[in-house]
Amino acid sequence: MPRIAVVGAGYWGPNLVRNFQGHKDCTELWVCDQSKARLDQMRTRFPGLKYTESYDEVLKSNVDGVVLATPVSTHYELARRALERGKHVFVEKPLASSAEHAKDLVSRAEAAKRTLMVGHTFLYSPPVLKVKDLIAKGELGRIFFVTTMRVNLGLHQKDVSVIWDLAPHDFSILFYWLGERPSVITATGKAFVVSGIHDVAFISAEFPSGTIAHLEVSWLAPSKLRRTAIVGDKKMAVYDDTEAIEKVKIFDRGVDFKDPETFGEFQLSYRTGDIWSPKLAQSEPLALEAGDFLKAISDGTTPKSDGLMGLRVVEALAAAQKSLEQGGVPIKL
Repeated sequence: MPRIAVVGAGYWGPNLVRNFQGHKDCTELWVCDQSKARLDQMRTRFPGLKYTESYDEVLKSNVDGVVLATPVSTHYELARRALERGKHVFVEKPLASSAEHAKDLVSRAEAAKRTLMVGHTFLYSPPVLKVKDLIAKGELGRIFFVTTMRVNLGLHQKDVSVIWDLAPHDFSILFYWLGERPSVITATGKAFVVSGIHDVAFISAEFPSGTIAHLEVSWLAPSKLRRTAIVGDKKMAVYDDTEAIEKVKIFDRGVDFKDPETFGEFQLSYRTGDIWSPKLAQSEPLALEAGDFLKAISDGTTPKSDGLMGLRVVEALAAAQKSLEQGGVPIKL
């Protein structure tokens, strides 16, 4: 029955506190933040928890797991210190601000025999789980390509580009669906508003299986879009997270090619069948994610969004950022 401390009570921290507080297997919950004003707000919303402005106090306490909802630039140092004190660690995405730091955290967690988990919440989302099931069962066939759009107006980050802010979601989903990491990544983009901080990027990824993916991420868009298209040789699917009800749609559409028997013969058969939307489970992804971390601490299981997944995502982000800064040069992983 783990004791948990959520560190960081800013934008995302309160959501984590709510879900850990509501879980039956969390016996004690701490909230840590350097801002007294934020802690006072949290006390009003979540009475009865333990509150502190000192991270050292958390590390010296008997809490079993530390949940970090702090700026990306602080992830490595805070996670490293927690692992050194024998704590299990949950880090909000991305795991670290560099591949080297991410590798080091994975190695430290393995050596300490402690859980290292990353907050790739979409891996617990019912629509994402449904598409994974469709791909695993071969419903879509061999996956030709995937295109994603994750754009909105704001929120500009102070310390990272739009790649590090938005692309972790799509990379984690892609790696989960396809079961492989990319071999080559290229990216182009611009910093239009704040010099040096790219606010729009177009990322292309090639996978060993032959699947390709194109990701568009932006803080400069007239409307919020969260749309992914998956094209297979049997069927196609669209996952739109902004849809209220039918978040996943399956299209029985495709093209069949017949090898030419004579010179000049070229035959394509276009298939247009039904469109249907599968029933999705009604569950909060963040609650499932919190439960996975608690189970990993209690039972020693490996969480779905483990440190290795976090490392792979950071490696892809670093490659995309490097390609972006070098004018779209392909980066091999």
